[in-house]
Amino acid sequence: MFRSRAKEEKAPAADKAPVNFSKQPRDPQAPKGRPTPKRSEAQSQRRSVANTSMTRKEAAKRQREERRAALDRQRQALAGGDERYLPARDKGPVRKFARDFIDSRFNIAEFFLPMAVVILVLSMVRVAALQNIALLLWLVVIVLIVLDSFVTAFRLKKRLNERFPSDNKRGAIAYALMRSLQMRRLRLPKPQVKRGERP
Repeated sequence: MFRSRAKEEKAPAADKAPVNFSKQPRDPQAPKGRPTPKRSEAQSQRRSVANTSMTRKEAAKRQREERRAALDRQRQALAGGDERYLPARDKGPVRKFARDFIDSRFNIAEFFLPMAVVILVLSMVRVAALQNIALLLWLVVIVLIVLDSFVTAFRLKKRLNERFPSDNKRGAIAYALMRSLQMRRLRLPKPQVKRGERP
């Protein structure tokens, strides 16, 4: 009865407008009743639709292929030293320095496996003198490895503190000592420095 003329003109237009059941709040300036979605939101919606259309078997197959590709990249990184695809335990500048430190020097521990085979063969020979020599060699090898490991750990810790004073160095010494127990040609990631070369 007392409504203004402008409101009466707007009322029929409002009746003709389609009802919008969108959950998003209505933007009064947007003529379609809702704001245009951002590109990232539209892409995520498209991805979710694409993912739901895949069957369970196809999704499992795709996941297996992705895992296989990741393992291949990791294997190549271990052979070539590519930092991007290395396993978590080998990543970072601290671990790389520890690897290079071990690879740049001779370690008694890396010869443990061949020496153990020789000592084992000597201990199996049924000659008392050779068996005594084998036992003595066991003791000498173990003592030398322990002493060499202590010296290596001390030097490496000092170098790490000099080179990376503020970085997290937890586990780097144990990581390096475990690497020193492996023969040089069997180490992964492959050595990137020559013997005697300063890391």
